Order: sequence, then C-alpha cells, then structure tokens
Amino acid sequence: SEREIARDIPAPADRKTMSLPAIILCDPQTAALRIAALPLLDRLLVAVQRAGADSITVVSREPLPPLPRATALGVKFQLVAQVPEVNRPTLALNTRLLVQPADLKAVIARQGRLVTKNGAALPVGVISEPISENFEQQLSRLPDVAAQGVALPVTGAASVPVVSRALWASLTSSADGLVDKFFNRPVGRFLSKALAPTPVSPNQVSVAATLLGLWSAWLFADGDARQALWGAIVLQISAIVDCVDGDLARVAFKESPLGKWLDIVGDQVVHISVFVAIGIGLYRAGCPAPVLPLAASAAVGVVISFIVIVRGLRLMARHPDNRLQKVMDALTNRDFSVLLLALTWFGKLEWFLWLTAVGVHVFWIVVLAVQMMGRPAAA
Repeated sequence: SEREIARDIPAPADRKTMSLPAIILCDPQTAALRIAALPLLDRLLVAVQRAGADSITVVSREPLPPLPRATALGVKFQLVAQVPEVNRPTLALNTRLLVQPADLKAVIARQGRLVTKNGAALPVGVISEPISENFEQQLSRLPDVAAQGVALPVTGAASVPVVSRALWASLTSSADGLVDKFFNRPVGRFLSKALAPTPVSPNQVSVAATLLGLWSAWLFADGDARQALWGAIVLQISAIVDCVDGDLARVAFKESPLGKWLDIVGDQVVHISVFVAIGIGLYRAGCPAPVLPLAASAAVGVVISFIVIVRGLRLMARHPDNRLQKVMDALTNRDFSVLLLALTWFGKLEWFLWLTAVGVHVFWIVVLAVQMMGRPAAA
C-alpha cells in the first residue's frame, strides 16, 4: 500500500553513504543457521550489498549453505579460504550476528563498529589493517555506532528463537493504526511465519488480499443484513492478509516496484468496490438515505486521494518531509474496517457511507494542503 512505499524512501543520510569493500568471516557454527527461513549468511550477503559494499569477499573453509535470496538478487561475491589482505578501509563482519542494511550504512559512514541498543559490541566494523585472530579486539579500538534497527549477536542454535522474534517484531509500518498494531498485524504474523519458508510470494498475497476485498464488496451489494455482516468480516480478514505481503517482502528481501504498485492499486480497487457495493446494497434494502450519490462521492474521493497520495510520495522521494509523512501515516491506516464492522453489526451502514462520502474528501484536501505548504521549503 502507499504506506509501504513511503517506508522505502531513503533518508538523506543514506544517499551519502560511502562505498567500501566488505569481508564476511564465516563461522561454521552460525553461517547456516536459519533466521525467518533464510540462512544467516544469505541475510548478511544481501544486507552488505544493500549497505553499498562495492565488492564482497566471503572467507570460509567449509562449503557454504544454500543462498537463495543472494542468488535470486544477483549478489556477487568472491569465496576464499584465507583472510585476504586489507589495504584500505574495509567493512569486516563475522556471521555471529544479525544486522540490517541501514545500520551497516551507519557503520560505513562513521567508520566505526556496531553496538547493540544496550551497548554490547557486535562483530562488525570498518578496519584499515590486516584482520588478525583477535578480530573483535581490533574492532574495540573503533568508535561505537549504536544500532537503530535489529542488530543482535547470534551465538548458536539456542539464540535463533530470540533473534527471529526480534526480526519479526521489527516488521511494522509507521502508518499502523491501533487496529493494525494490536490486531491485524499480530494475527497476520502467524500467516507470515507459516508462508515464509514456502514459495508463496508477497505479490500472490497482495492478490489474495484484493480478491478477499472484492468478495467483501460482493457480499455488501446483496442488500441482506446478514450478508453485509459477512462482508464486513471478510473485509477485516482482507485487512489482516494485507499486512502479510509487506511482512514477507521485508523479511525475505523480496521487495519490488511491481509489488508496491500491486499493493497500492489493489487497495484502491477494494475501497472503491466496497464503498459502491455498500451503496448498492443499501439501495436494494430500501434505505431512505441518498446512498447512491454518497457511494459515488466516496468512490470519486478515493480516486482523487490516490492521485494526491502518489503526488506526495513523489515529492518525498525528492525532498523528504516528516510533516507530510506523519499526515499521510495518520490518515491511511486500516482502522476504518473495525468501524465498518461495528456499524454493520448495529444496522447503521448508512452512517458509514455518510462518514466516508465526506471524510475521504477532507482527507485529500488536508494532504494536498500540507504538500502545497511544504513546497517552498522543499525547493
């Protein structure tokens, strides 16, 4: 959805990250351990590449584990049995940790070593001298760089559950409302974990969420109160599944431009279909309110909102704007699905249509106003 796209806009500091060679020292006890269905070495290779390493050398005397994501993403590296000479600043790390690209970028930019949020040293840093057997002692002479994301030691199989839980818990969105935070995402997380080891792709999950949303619209359009209640329940399930595609994409490094647009367009199709279907269903049920014009107003508002949101994303891609980001986050969460469910239960669907027909236009006007106010500062 649009909130997932916004999360991927790079911060200004990311664009200034230096490019260095990288050396990954394979620990035979940890390199093949699976964290959220991927071998740890596989995760580190992708993270190092995304951090901006201009070359990657993997040091291992043992055969490497399967590297499905690094292979699929075309991550190139050189495999050697001996530690190569270091004659310029180099990002060096051991496979005894889980780290994310943003923190590796910070380590490169500050030429330091990474420490956890609690200050514990991690086996990764930028060195300019030959790597010795006391690698971690070498790193101790570097300035500390505090991790902002998930950066934890992996000491063996016993540490995998703790590290995996931390990784999954980090997969949130700044646009998550209360319902997403405390219901949709926690419930969807069970499905995310079940699908992670399978060939099911985030794009397939996005399509499934859209189809569920369209099924919900079909139920609303029937005009029967019981069918409408089932429509609200199915829409809530669609919202849960809609959290899963982003989870899978981020945890398995399967993000793609196609996936982002498939998600955002699918959301808009569902919203328009549901709003129009509610109007049709209420009209069939003989509701005295002007439900068809209200449904049309809501559908037109969704189209305008989509255009305004896309405009905002393009603006933030060029000039990050925290104020605009916060406004869009606050106004694009999924909490409305619970309100819809409650009003359907109490037989007050026309109230939801009134709120939507007016509220969606208030939304795009507010977002556009914030964009216009932010233009001079961005320029």
